Amino acid sequence: MTRVLFICSQNRLRSPTAEQVFARHPGIECASAGLNRGADNPLTAELVDWAELIFVMERYHKTELSARFGRHLGAKRIVCLDIPDIYPYMDPDLVALLQSRVGRFLPG
Repeated sequence: MTRVLFICSQNRLRSPTAEQVFARHPGIECASAGLNRGADNPLTAELVDWAELIFVMERYHKTELSARFGRHLGAKRIVCLDIPDIYPYMDPDLVALLQSRVGRFLPG
């Protein structure tokens, strides 16, 4: 089982959508979190340690992740999806973007 973490700013729209979309994907276990204060599920060092593969929605998320949790990242693969914060939760366009950009990195 590959442990996959999806990260956005508030953990309200993009990363929870990604977690929902890939929750039943074979061979992975998913979680999601947000980098901002007040995020629904704030990112913690424990979540970063848990993850084997990390997807961030925007480039600045990768920068912030490295700045705050760099010592926990080690050789983990971090993939930037370049998905802006313009989509509602489970928006069909967001789901399609996630499927096209994430799938190739997942096992199975």
